[in-house]
Amino acid sequence: MSRLLRFPDPVNEVSARLVAAGVVVMAALILGLRQPWLLVPIAYGFVARVATGPTLSPLGQLVTRVITPRLPLASRPVPGPPKRFAQGIGAVVTVTAALLALVAGLTAPAYGLVVMLLVFASLESFAGFCVGCTVFAALMRAGVIPASVCQRCLDVRRQPGQAAARG
Repeated sequence: MSRLLRFPDPVNEVSARLVAAGVVVMAALILGLRQPWLLVPIAYGFVARVATGPTLSPLGQLVTRVITPRLPLASRPVPGPPKRFAQGIGAVVTVTAALLALVAGLTAPAYGLVVMLLVFASLESFAGFCVGCTVFAALMRAGVIPASVCQRCLDVRRQPGQAAARG
């Protein structure tokens, strides 16, 4: 696979939480300013991060190249596949919200999705709880996601709430 289209593995949890903080700010702006067109850049960011991690994401680049290196925090590597899954959930939610608001004119349901995104991103950013990673772990335990997708996440199948739920 092209280096451009690779998702990082492992992912620095510090950067992931900072990206989530950026999503919180953008979601709050969408809701506070009632500007549905802002769904386009947030949806692009999620799609870009699913495809390439921070490579094509302006927010991902800002966090990984500017903000994280300037913080006095040690890198905390976590498995990449659960984080990519979480970004995929964000992509589905934001693309759906953008289509609802900008194509169908249904801003109320679109803003409802943005509220959900705001809650999930807040949990990730402020509490270190990744909802998408927790769903990923549950799908691994259920055998829906094969072990080959994330060998390091196998411990999660034996100990719920550990690596993939945090990663």
